[in-house]
Amino acid sequence: MDLEYLLSMDPAAILLVPVVVVVTAVVIFLHSLVLKFLSTGTVRNKVVVITDALTGLGNECAKLFHEGGARVILCGKTWEKLEVDFGDMNSMPDVIAETLECYGCVDVLILNSSLKVKAPVQSTSLEMDKLVMDNNYFGPITVAKGLLPSMMSRRTGHVVLVNSIQGKLAMPFRATYAASKHAVQAFFDCLRAEVQEYGISISTVNHTFISSPPPAEKDQQVHLVNLLQTEGYGHHTSRGCQ
Repeated sequence: MDLEYLLSMDPAAILLVPVVVVVTAVVIFLHSLVLKFLSTGTVRNKVVVITDALTGLGNECAKLFHEGGARVILCGKTWEKLEVDFGDMNSMPDVIAETLECYGCVDVLILNSSLKVKAPVQSTSLEMDKLVMDNNYFGPITVAKGLLPSMMSRRTGHVVLVNSIQGKLAMPFRATYAASKHAVQAFFDCLRAEVQEYGISISTVNHTFISSPPPAEKDQQVHLVNLLQTEGYGHHTSRGCQ
Protein backbone atom coordinates (compact mmCIF):
# COMPACT_ATOMS: atom_id res chain seq x y z
CA MET A 1 0.00 0.00 0.00
CA ASP A 2 2.80 2.38 0.88
CA LEU A 3 4.69 1.56 -2.32
CA GLU A 4 1.57 2.11 -4.39
CA TYR A 5 1.05 5.44 -2.66
CA LEU A 6 4.61 6.55 -3.43
CA LEU A 7 4.29 5.51 -7.06
CA SER A 8 1.08 7.50 -7.34
CA MET A 9 2.71 10.65 -6.03
CA ASP A 10 3.86 13.46 -8.28
CA PRO A 11 7.63 13.00 -9.03
CA ALA A 12 8.15 16.69 -8.33
CA ALA A 13 6.77 16.25 -4.81
CA ILE A 14 9.11 13.31 -4.19
CA LEU A 15 12.14 15.32 -5.31
CA LEU A 16 11.05 18.26 -3.20
CA VAL A 17 11.75 16.44 0.07
CA PRO A 18 15.56 16.06 -0.34
CA VAL A 19 15.75 19.58 -1.76
CA VAL A 20 14.07 20.97 1.35
CA VAL A 21 16.45 18.99 3.56
CA VAL A 22 19.50 20.29 1.71
CA VAL A 23 18.27 23.88 1.69
CA THR A 24 17.50 23.68 5.42
CA ALA A 25 20.99 22.35 6.13
CA VAL A 26 22.56 25.15 4.10
CA VAL A 27 20.49 27.78 5.92
CA ILE A 28 21.51 26.38 9.31
CA PHE A 29 25.16 26.33 8.25
CA LEU A 30 25.05 29.91 6.99
CA HIS A 31 23.24 30.98 10.13
CA SER A 32 25.98 29.51 12.30
CA LEU A 33 28.63 31.27 10.22
CA VAL A 34 26.85 34.61 10.56
CA LEU A 35 26.48 34.16 14.32
CA LYS A 36 30.16 33.32 14.60
CA PHE A 37 31.09 36.40 12.58
CA LEU A 38 28.80 38.66 14.60
CA SER A 39 30.01 37.29 17.93
CA THR A 40 33.62 37.85 16.90
CA GLY A 41 32.95 41.33 15.59
CA THR A 42 30.92 42.28 18.64
CA VAL A 43 33.67 41.62 21.18
CA ARG A 44 36.71 42.58 19.11
CA ASN A 45 38.79 45.21 20.96
CA LYS A 46 36.20 45.35 23.74
CA VAL A 47 37.50 45.60 27.31
CA VAL A 48 36.17 42.62 29.28
CA VAL A 49 36.61 42.15 33.04
CA ILE A 50 36.15 38.60 34.35
CA THR A 51 36.25 37.81 38.06
CA ASP A 52 37.44 34.35 39.12
CA ALA A 53 38.88 34.00 35.64
CA LEU A 54 41.40 31.24 36.28
CA THR A 55 39.08 28.38 37.19
CA GLY A 56 36.06 26.65 35.67
CA LEU A 57 33.55 28.86 33.92
CA GLY A 58 35.64 32.00 34.20
CA ASN A 59 38.57 30.27 32.55
CA GLU A 60 36.43 29.20 29.59
CA CYS A 61 34.96 32.70 29.26
CA ALA A 62 38.46 34.18 29.19
CA LYS A 63 39.49 31.86 26.36
CA LEU A 64 36.36 32.57 24.31
CA PHE A 65 36.63 36.33 24.65
CA HIS A 66 40.31 36.16 23.75
CA GLU A 67 39.48 34.18 20.61
CA GLY A 68 36.94 36.87 19.73
CA GLY A 69 39.61 39.56 19.92
CA ALA A 70 38.63 41.16 23.24
CA ARG A 71 41.03 42.84 25.65
CA VAL A 72 40.57 40.60 28.65
CA ILE A 73 41.20 41.70 32.24
CA LEU A 74 41.55 38.69 34.53
CA CYS A 75 40.72 38.71 38.23
CA GLY A 76 41.06 35.72 40.53
CA LYS A 77 42.16 34.38 43.88
CA THR A 78 44.34 31.46 42.83
CA TRP A 79 47.42 33.45 41.83
CA GLU A 80 48.62 36.45 43.82
CA LYS A 81 49.17 38.70 40.80
CA LEU A 82 45.52 38.31 39.88
CA GLU A 83 44.14 38.47 43.40
CA VAL A 84 40.94 40.39 43.97
CA ASP A 85 39.46 39.73 47.39
CA PHE A 86 35.72 40.39 47.51
CA GLY A 87 35.95 39.86 51.25
CA ASP A 88 38.01 43.06 51.52
CA MET A 89 35.74 45.94 50.58
CA ASN A 90 38.52 48.48 51.14
CA SER A 91 40.49 47.09 48.18
CA MET A 92 37.67 47.48 45.67
CA PRO A 93 38.00 51.24 44.90
CA ASP A 94 41.69 50.84 44.09
CA VAL A 95 41.03 47.90 41.77
CA ILE A 96 38.27 49.80 39.95
CA ALA A 97 40.31 53.00 39.64
CA GLU A 98 43.35 51.10 38.36
CA THR A 99 41.26 49.26 35.77
CA LEU A 100 39.76 52.47 34.40
CA GLU A 101 43.15 54.18 34.46
CA CYS A 102 44.76 51.36 32.51
CA TYR A 103 42.05 50.77 29.92
CA GLY A 104 39.91 53.89 29.96
CA CYS A 105 36.64 51.98 30.14
CA VAL A 106 35.04 48.58 30.62
CA ASP A 107 32.64 47.27 27.99
CA VAL A 108 31.72 43.93 29.57
CA LEU A 109 31.83 42.98 33.25
CA ILE A 110 31.40 39.28 34.09
CA LEU A 111 30.88 38.73 37.81
CA ASN A 112 31.71 35.07 38.26
CA SER A 113 33.13 34.88 41.80
CA SER A 114 31.26 33.04 44.51
CA LEU A 115 31.80 31.71 48.04
CA LYS A 116 29.83 28.57 48.88
CA VAL A 117 28.86 27.27 52.31
CA LYS A 118 26.73 24.29 53.28
CA ALA A 119 25.76 23.96 56.95
CA PRO A 120 22.76 24.01 59.30
CA VAL A 121 21.65 27.50 60.28
CA GLN A 122 22.41 26.97 63.96
CA SER A 123 25.97 25.90 63.11
CA THR A 124 26.76 28.88 60.90
CA SER A 125 28.35 31.81 62.71
CA LEU A 126 27.46 35.42 62.06
CA GLU A 127 31.06 35.94 60.93
CA MET A 128 30.54 33.33 58.22
CA ASP A 129 27.21 34.93 57.25
CA LYS A 130 28.96 38.28 56.82
CA LEU A 131 31.86 36.75 54.87
CA VAL A 132 29.49 35.04 52.43
CA MET A 133 27.50 38.24 51.97
CA ASP A 134 30.69 40.23 51.35
CA ASN A 135 31.82 37.80 48.65
CA ASN A 136 28.49 37.02 47.01
CA TYR A 137 26.61 40.31 47.41
CA PHE A 138 28.63 43.33 48.50
CA GLY A 139 31.66 42.44 46.36
CA PRO A 140 29.81 42.16 43.02
CA ILE A 141 27.62 45.21 43.61
CA THR A 142 30.65 47.28 44.68
CA VAL A 143 32.45 46.49 41.42
CA ALA A 144 29.29 47.14 39.39
CA LYS A 145 28.66 50.47 41.14
CA GLY A 146 32.25 51.52 40.57
CA LEU A 147 32.10 50.87 36.83
CA LEU A 148 28.53 52.08 36.21
CA PRO A 149 29.33 55.82 35.97
CA SER A 150 31.79 55.13 33.14
CA MET A 151 29.26 52.94 31.31
CA MET A 152 26.49 55.47 31.81
CA SER A 153 28.58 58.34 30.47
CA ARG A 154 29.42 56.27 27.37
CA ARG A 155 25.82 55.00 27.18
CA THR A 156 26.95 51.45 26.58
CA GLY A 157 28.04 48.43 28.56
CA HIS A 158 27.04 44.91 29.58
CA VAL A 159 27.12 43.44 33.08
CA VAL A 160 26.74 39.67 33.43
CA LEU A 161 26.09 38.16 36.85
CA VAL A 162 26.88 34.45 37.03
CA ASN A 163 24.57 33.60 39.90
CA SER A 164 22.96 30.31 40.93
CA ILE A 165 19.61 28.56 40.81
CA GLN A 166 19.67 29.12 44.56
CA GLY A 167 19.14 32.78 43.80
CA LYS A 168 15.65 31.69 42.75
CA LEU A 169 15.01 28.71 45.02
CA ALA A 170 15.63 27.94 48.70
CA MET A 171 17.26 24.70 49.84
CA PRO A 172 17.92 23.31 53.33
CA PHE A 173 21.43 23.59 54.78
CA ARG A 174 22.24 26.42 52.36
CA ALA A 175 20.44 29.29 54.04
CA THR A 176 23.40 31.69 54.11
CA TYR A 177 24.45 30.92 50.55
CA ALA A 178 20.90 31.09 49.18
CA ALA A 179 20.23 34.35 51.02
CA SER A 180 23.31 35.97 49.45
CA LYS A 181 22.29 34.72 46.01
CA HIS A 182 18.71 35.96 46.42
CA ALA A 183 20.03 39.36 47.47
CA VAL A 184 22.40 39.80 44.54
CA GLN A 185 19.74 38.51 42.12
CA ALA A 186 17.26 41.12 43.33
CA PHE A 187 19.88 43.88 43.11
CA PHE A 188 20.74 43.21 39.47
CA ASP A 189 17.08 42.65 38.50
CA CYS A 190 16.34 46.14 39.84
CA LEU A 191 19.46 47.58 38.22
CA ARG A 192 18.41 46.23 34.83
CA ALA A 193 15.36 48.50 34.77
CA GLU A 194 17.31 51.50 36.09
CA VAL A 195 20.08 51.51 33.47
CA GLN A 196 18.12 50.43 30.41
CA GLU A 197 17.74 54.04 29.28
CA TYR A 198 21.54 54.37 29.21
CA GLY A 199 21.94 51.48 26.77
CA ILE A 200 23.43 49.22 29.45
CA SER A 201 22.43 45.55 29.48
CA ILE A 202 22.19 43.49 32.67
CA SER A 203 22.15 39.71 32.37
CA THR A 204 21.88 37.11 35.13
CA VAL A 205 22.74 33.44 34.71
CA ASN A 206 21.09 31.12 37.24
CA HIS A 207 22.78 27.79 36.63
CA THR A 208 22.43 24.54 38.53
CA PHE A 209 25.46 22.40 39.35
CA ILE A 210 28.40 22.74 36.95
CA SER A 211 30.91 19.92 36.55
CA SER A 212 34.28 21.59 36.18
CA PRO A 213 37.90 20.40 36.40
CA PRO A 214 39.96 21.17 39.53
CA PRO A 215 41.74 24.55 39.68
CA ALA A 216 44.54 24.86 37.15
CA GLU A 217 48.12 24.45 38.25
CA LYS A 218 50.29 27.57 38.26
CA ASP A 219 52.01 26.67 34.97
CA GLN A 220 48.58 26.34 33.32
CA GLN A 221 47.58 29.72 34.72
CA VAL A 222 50.78 31.26 33.37
CA HIS A 223 50.01 29.70 29.98
CA LEU A 224 46.54 31.29 29.96
CA VAL A 225 47.90 34.71 30.88
CA ASN A 226 50.66 34.46 28.27
CA LEU A 227 48.03 33.48 25.71
CA LEU A 228 45.96 36.55 26.55
CA GLN A 229 48.99 38.82 26.27
CA THR A 230 49.66 37.86 22.65
CA GLU A 231 48.60 40.15 19.81
CA GLY A 232 48.35 43.12 22.16
CA TYR A 233 45.62 41.76 24.43
CA GLY A 234 46.13 42.47 28.11
CA HIS A 235 45.24 41.31 31.56
CA HIS A 236 44.80 43.28 34.74
CA THR A 237 46.90 42.69 37.80
CA SER A 238 46.71 44.34 41.17
CA ARG A 239 50.18 45.79 40.74
CA GLY A 240 50.04 47.63 37.46
CA CYS A 241 48.93 47.48 33.84
CA GLN A 242 50.29 44.83 31.57
